[in-house]
Amino acid sequence: MNPFADVSLPVLDVKGKTVLLTEGQVATQLYVIRHGCVRIWLNHRGKDLTARFFVEGEAVASLESFLTGEPSEFTIETVEPCTLEMLSKPEFDRLMAENSTFRDWFQQLTTRRLIGYVHHLLAYIRDTPQERYQDLVKNRPQLLQRVPQHYIASYLGITGVSLSRIRNRK
Repeated sequence: MNPFADVSLPVLDVKGKTVLLTEGQVATQLYVIRHGCVRIWLNHRGKDLTARFFVEGEAVASLESFLTGEPSEFTIETVEPCTLEMLSKPEFDRLMAENSTFRDWFQQLTTRRLIGYVHHLLAYIRDTPQERYQDLVKNRPQLLQRVPQHYIASYLGITGVSLSRIRNRK
């Protein structure tokens, strides 16, 4: 069932490298990706650290900021041209209060996000960069075709040179 059945979401078409939310701003929109790829990242001591990539059918927001009204610790940026549906915070609150299908969808979204972040954290602690790369190849191979290599390296927690070496070992 469609969690947005009783609402018409505005659609936004944007170019690649469009910043949707800047670190320090309060998130007021949740985006559902119709087409394209989006990344969520943060700046740590001048280094760009990619936390996650989102593609068609997924929803992206700085959830902590969106839910609490606190400034975001992340920047959200399109990787390629995107078509996005936008859900405002007031509309989100209304749907959460009135629509059990939407609440179920949002609970599944947050559960998947949490599990994804836990897996990513454990990979950083447990796995070598080579193993993290192999996991990406196995589980999200489409990203390797769509995302610039320096963003992939950032996501894996390695330099572009290290990623190149790993890729050349195959």
